[in-house]
Amino acid sequence: MKKAITVLFLFTAIFASCMAAGEDVMERRILVTGNTGRVIFELNDSDAAESLWNQLPLEAEVSNFSNNEKIFYPDDSLNTANTPIAEGGTGTLAYYRPWGNVVMFYGPFSSNGSLYGLGEAIDGKELIPTLSGMLRIEKEEQQ
Repeated sequence: MKKAITVLFLFTAIFASCMAAGEDVMERRILVTGNTGRVIFELNDSDAAESLWNQLPLEAEVSNFSNNEKIFYPDDSLNTANTPIAEGGTGTLAYYRPWGNVVMFYGPFSSNGSLYGLGEAIDGKELIPTLSGMLRIEKEEQQ
């Protein structure tokens, strides 16, 4: 009986540790800092989000595109395997594979098979349309 309880205890500890590790992945946040403030995005648990995460920190020029998005280019292309198609609207962070740019949406958009979801803005999404010039993109320090 003691052996069974010990095994159960170890299994529970390992399971809890694995769950905690999984939660850390789900709470990956990035800071996008520009001339008008900062936007915090929470990344999803996709290969493309992991690819972006692994390139941080980086500095990139932000550009206007259309009437609902700001874009920047990461240093390297992102791996889109196991990455969902982007859906949503204001505050969506996405990757447009054909051009290799990261998109910060500040308005509604139409999904398409080349636009992959990376995450969502959780703070400062109202600042996305005001960003211009150079951005600093970095991992948020977890406390």
